[in-house]
Amino acid sequence: MLNEILSALYAVATFQNLLIMIAGIWGGVLIGAVPGMTGTMAVTLALPFTYYMDPVPSILLLVALYKGSTYGGSVSAILIRTPGTASAACTALDGHPLAQQGKAGKALNMALYSSVIGDFISNISLIFFAAPLAILALKVGPPEYFMLMLFALTTVAGVSGNSLLLGLISAMLGLLLATVGEDMYGSFRFDFVPDMQSGLNVAPVLVGLFALPELIKLVVLRAAKTEQAAKLGDQKVTRAEFMGSLRSILRGSVIGSVLGAVPGIGPSAAAFFSYGEAQRSSKRGANFGKGELEGIAASESANNGACGATMIPLLALGVPGDVITGVMLGAFMIQGLTPGPLLFQTNIHEIYMLLIGMLVSSVLLFFAGKVTMRMFSKVALIPQTLLTPLVLMLCLIGIYSINSSMFDVAVLLVMGIVGFGMFLLNIPTAPFLIAFILGPMLEENLRRALAMSRGDLSVLLSSPITWIFSVLIVLIIAMTVRREVQKSKDRKAHS
Repeated sequence: MLNEILSALYAVATFQNLLIMIAGIWGGVLIGAVPGMTGTMAVTLALPFTYYMDPVPSILLLVALYKGSTYGGSVSAILIRTPGTASAACTALDGHPLAQQGKAGKALNMALYSSVIGDFISNISLIFFAAPLAILALKVGPPEYFMLMLFALTTVAGVSGNSLLLGLISAMLGLLLATVGEDMYGSFRFDFVPDMQSGLNVAPVLVGLFALPELIKLVVLRAAKTEQAAKLGDQKVTRAEFMGSLRSILRGSVIGSVLGAVPGIGPSAAAFFSYGEAQRSSKRGANFGKGELEGIAASESANNGACGATMIPLLALGVPGDVITGVMLGAFMIQGLTPGPLLFQTNIHEIYMLLIGMLVSSVLLFFAGKVTMRMFSKVALIPQTLLTPLVLMLCLIGIYSINSSMFDVAVLLVMGIVGFGMFLLNIPTAPFLIAFILGPMLEENLRRALAMSRGDLSVLLSSPITWIFSVLIVLIIAMTVRREVQKSKDRKAHS
């Protein structure tokens, strides 16, 4: 085994492979930082080039693009509150407020450190726990998925701000829009125009909800808001700040690794799950959403932690962990490699090369992030009058380029108006986003579970995993009710 590992290390450590990984990581960061340009798009566009490459370098290129784009989404999320990827939406909740406080550089550095640590731990989990986690993933069925998503939705209470009622209204609106389109049985809902039959894509809703309201505020409220674009400002993350967030980084990395190994979850759900857990357990939980470094650490460690873990079911079972690994499955097949248990017997040398290359890519991500951070710091030098139309143009072009759809552009603009309306009414956007992303998985797994049991609701409590999540849900609801009652008493006492 040691000889195989040394041989694989020697094969990976070539100038060509390092150049391919550097190009993939850096390109992924740049693409992920552009609103609407997702990691899926980056990997898909690179797929044709893998026809002319050897098996391992081609897979390393796609993996590097995946990792780079996942981190890259945090750059624009922090600097201009426009998440480059869906998984970076959680980072924007604390990243942009920090940027407005003149601490954009500190936020970007914390995002980078958390991403690298989460990615590295995820790769380690891929090496040592591929088989056990793959077996666990096989035991998770629709009832377990549903209870997991329901538990994740309890984070709504934590990101609702001062009003739980407004947070619940926001979440219900998100769940409502998540039902648009065709359901799993072929029925259409809210299909007022043909384009709505396929549902609302995450990218235009996400960018419209976060980016456009900021631009509208700059135009409508320009007399009251004249500050310039967020500068990097204070860049250094102190030892105390890092150590204060280390527990959330490690927990987020584990959450990302575990959830990433379960097909269909993905980085976005992992980020929100980790964020909610960090907020519940942190002494600074009340500061989450207002500019808290620990919030960035929790979300970025989890979404990058999910990257390597999504390869676990792909390599061990031949089942893609998410959309991007689905594209990678095609790349494996193109190269004559069939993912699954036999892959570890017939192509063990290539497996070792891939695993070592993924570990190396974690180190390369650190340097790529540092270089890219300096490049994007130039955003601070762009006048606000020029930055506003530039961001709008990036949003429009990025969203249109995904599906070449004017309907997506229309959704983007409508969601921008909705987001601005929510701002005026003081309705938080985070619960909407959480519900919109988790809603389809919640509904699909509920309907599958009920189909399995012929409508018997007891199937939702049919295994130890479902019981664990149900107990946690009850505890969180009880704690939330108790907190709201205490808030009400405090308000009456001060009135």
